[in-house]
Amino acid sequence: MQSIDRVTALLQGKLIDRIPVWPIVYEYCAKDAGYPLTSIYSSAEKSFRSQMLTREKYGYDGWPQYAYTSYGAWEFGESTRFTTAPGEQAPMFVCQPIESEEEVETLKLPDVQTAGMFPVAIEFSKLQRSSGLPATITLGGVFTLAANICALDKLCYWLVKRPKLIHKILRLATDYLVNVVQYWVDSFGAENTIVWIQEPVAANNVISPSKFQQFVLPYQKDANEKILATGIKHIICHICGPHSLNLPYWAQIPLGDPGIATFGHEVRLTAAIKHLGDQCIIAGNINPYVIETGTPEQVYGLCRQCIEEAKYAPRGFILMSGCEVTPMSPPYNLYEMVKAVNDLGWY
Repeated sequence: MQSIDRVTALLQGKLIDRIPVWPIVYEYCAKDAGYPLTSIYSSAEKSFRSQMLTREKYGYDGWPQYAYTSYGAWEFGESTRFTTAPGEQAPMFVCQPIESEEEVETLKLPDVQTAGMFPVAIEFSKLQRSSGLPATITLGGVFTLAANICALDKLCYWLVKRPKLIHKILRLATDYLVNVVQYWVDSFGAENTIVWIQEPVAANNVISPSKFQQFVLPYQKDANEKILATGIKHIICHICGPHSLNLPYWAQIPLGDPGIATFGHEVRLTAAIKHLGDQCIIAGNINPYVIETGTPEQVYGLCRQCIEEAKYAPRGFILMSGCEVTPMSPPYNLYEMVKAVNDLGWY
């Protein structure tokens, strides 16, 4: 089976020969291909080329995508600076669009064609399509987007003291996510578009499950329902961080038929399968800290554990890093993920 066929076949409900392996790699690829780290975000051509070269080098199955974790502030008009130091990853905002309660009332939806990352992202998706790959648009979940346009400490304070403000911000975030997806559908067709949503900020180390149920669940469910109503069949959702207590609520949020639910190392794959395995392909969840600092034997051991736990998940399993593999990671540790599925992942 060809590499790209595995994920596609899994999404189509077909039998596959082995577990796909899909490390989440961005800046690592730029470094591996000899480009500046910032090029992964500033240049569609270099970003796409470096990711394709790294994919070819290691032989993994996932496809390139354009993404960055602080999505929102740049798009809503605030300053963003790109990676400059060895320990930094992804663009970071200098300040955020919402600094006061009054600014919540005046904040407007940005233009999806010109704001922030989107001119680069649309060029990246054109390169994806010209190579026979889906056009992916990667976005923050509604709560993560809200935390990127309003400082997290302020957001959490308002969550308790000013809930009406939070509802206004989340409504704005929901509408914007849907508008962006619609632009991708108009540009590439629903049948050629896959949405990737990242939601680290709604984890249990930030907000309680009851707050997730009250604030995140209704808006993310609404966003996903509207995304799927465009004709898109699959949503990939990276449920990043400690979300174990939120899993019953994630099970109520549609991700498509099937979607892909990916997890950080904080969530046991057995728990993820229990709550979402009947409706989603489960993916995860090798700790990127171990990929960066551990031995090859430790990385292989984590891969073995994941494969043993999730190889026979009802809708399928993808071995994936639990979050982005850092550019400082030893190359052989990344290769251990591919080695593990070639040793242990055949059906």
